[in-house]
Amino acid sequence: MSDDILTIKKFHEGLTSKVFSAREALKEIYNVIDAKDADIRAYLSTDRDRAQTQAEEIDRLIDRGEKVPLLAGVPLAIKDNIMVQGEPCTAASKILAGYTAPYDATVIKKLRTEGAIFVGKTNMDEYAMGSSTENSAFAITKNPRDTTKVPGGSSGGSAAAVAGGMAVAALGSDTGGSIREPADFCGIVGLKPTYGAVSRYGLIPMASSLDQIGPLTNTVEDAAIVFRAIAGEDPYDSTSASSTYGEELTNPNLEHMRAMTIGLPKEYFIAGIDAGILAHVERAIERFKSLKVRFKEISLPHTKYALSVYYIVMPAEASSNLARLEGIRYARVPEAANALGIMDRYVTNRSHGFGDEVKRRIILGTFVLSSGHYDAYYAKAQKVRALIRRDFDEAFKDVDAILTPVSPTPPFNIGEKTKDPLTMYLSDIFTITANLAGLPALAMPHNFQLIGKSFHEADILGLGQYFERIGT
Repeated sequence: MSDDILTIKKFHEGLTSKVFSAREALKEIYNVIDAKDADIRAYLSTDRDRAQTQAEEIDRLIDRGEKVPLLAGVPLAIKDNIMVQGEPCTAASKILAGYTAPYDATVIKKLRTEGAIFVGKTNMDEYAMGSSTENSAFAITKNPRDTTKVPGGSSGGSAAAVAGGMAVAALGSDTGGSIREPADFCGIVGLKPTYGAVSRYGLIPMASSLDQIGPLTNTVEDAAIVFRAIAGEDPYDSTSASSTYGEELTNPNLEHMRAMTIGLPKEYFIAGIDAGILAHVERAIERFKSLKVRFKEISLPHTKYALSVYYIVMPAEASSNLARLEGIRYARVPEAANALGIMDRYVTNRSHGFGDEVKRRIILGTFVLSSGHYDAYYAKAQKVRALIRRDFDEAFKDVDAILTPVSPTPPFNIGEKTKDPLTMYLSDIFTITANLAGLPALAMPHNFQLIGKSFHEADILGLGQYFERIGT
């Protein structure tokens, strides 16, 4: 971990010891945004006046000598499918252009309680459908490490904001790898929590049985800090679960880490992985071994069906969720203003409001749910999904965590895969199984991810911090 990275704890120490004020820190973040973001396009919108007011409140508390939470004053970027009351929330779609969130998502309420400051809303693939943040209706986000490359998707704007120094941390959402792949491509940390560990209330849904909100950060410790702040049961989300996360998230027991066994699934180390990616992963494995962590080869035999299952389940749920956007209750594109009749309004609004990738997935999802095809596709996919989850259950009888690559390739060039959707879909091949099984997964800046048992985020965050603190 580089000493010049501004972590949440370093920020807190500087703020509370009055090395800088929350207003000064926020001003510096906006200075970086002004200098970089015309090129990077990480943000879709910012509300500087509101953020300034938040910063002033934090400074007043500190001036009065009051103790403030660890996240107080920390500038956060928020993916533009998460509701922040009074702010735009477009999901990077033309159909929601001009829409303003009427309430705070539960994760935003929790972060407000912690004193976090919301810098702005970040770009994404439209409705979180994509792996490159090229599918946005408003902008293409570039990778701040190399602006000829994509930042990954769909949370590419959030990842680019953190990697580019335009936020200390960010929130994204992960349906099939949309936090972990951008983290991997941008060289930062991304955590997809256990399904149900974090409330989805206030998240514009894509696939409700797969979606999960999580943090993108510079360090594993920062991911643990943000995760602990947003985790917990929520009466507004019936899928959220009661779980207790304590100090073990940010203060792992190193002896416990040394006693763990990590599984290496043979199905994930296959021909076709970029040689550079494989070399990074192998070096990480050797580093863990030098830290006395044990490894064991395992098998997840139904992995070969995961991509097919995902691209049946996800479009089916997406098509159902997007049915509400007919141009009456939520949004209407200008082209539909003169539509004649209700059906004409529906067709015009959705034809002009949705991009090609969203339309593609709606069509696919509607087909697999249609009469005569439901049993052949959707019902069968759900049965195979259960087998994928069973593979993990069996593997976790022998290991404490599982290590795999995040992506089979390094960041690709902007425009390289936009004409071939199937090639783009293959970017998700190593990440989707954690979503299908509802498991937590942590992407590290060394091209690998750690998958843990349900509600055992402490295990993978502990291993990540062990790896991070001892040095690489």
